[in-house]
Amino acid sequence: MMQASSFNKKLHPVNWVNRVGLMTICFFVVIVFSFNTCKYSFKDTSPIPAEIKTFRVNYLENKARYINTQLSPQLTEKLKDKIRGNTRLRQVNEDSAHYDISGYVSDYTVSTSGISGNTASSNRLSVSFHLIFKNNLDISKNFETDISTNYDFSASQNLSQAESTLTPDIIKNTIDGIFNKIFSNW
Repeated sequence: MMQASSFNKKLHPVNWVNRVGLMTICFFVVIVFSFNTCKYSFKDTSPIPAEIKTFRVNYLENKARYINTQLSPQLTEKLKDKIRGNTRLRQVNEDSAHYDISGYVSDYTVSTSGISGNTASSNRLSVSFHLIFKNNLDISKNFETDISTNYDFSASQNLSQAESTLTPDIIKNTIDGIFNKIFSNW
């Protein structure tokens, strides 16, 4: 008798419905995820029109009041490298380049950003770059814009000491900003 009652408990309609429902839900979830494709990309560039084949990067000058002598040549070369490495465009040095990129460092100033007691505890280096972009195949796409970034450093350092550690970040962030303004839909 004991066996019959435990057997009846196992086949109770509510337990059976719960198990079938759970198995159906699991089956449905497996099927949905099996056929679902999710595509996500970290690609920086938006589609470049097929007719655009060449680019030119003019020397990126430093017109700021204070001149970091390393900045202009490194910005110019790193921007060329980034465009060559991340797009299908071919670099040329003629006026007929489809994309003509120029600009200049317009601001390079230091200000106090933090005070502790009566003395400065941190300084801020502000760097601005004025970008001039020309699309020689579609002049309606021409634009000029400014890209600005700030870099904090300890007030115990002078500017030349801070530049030795900040210059790689300044170059990377400025190049990324220029590249994104030209090639991204952000």
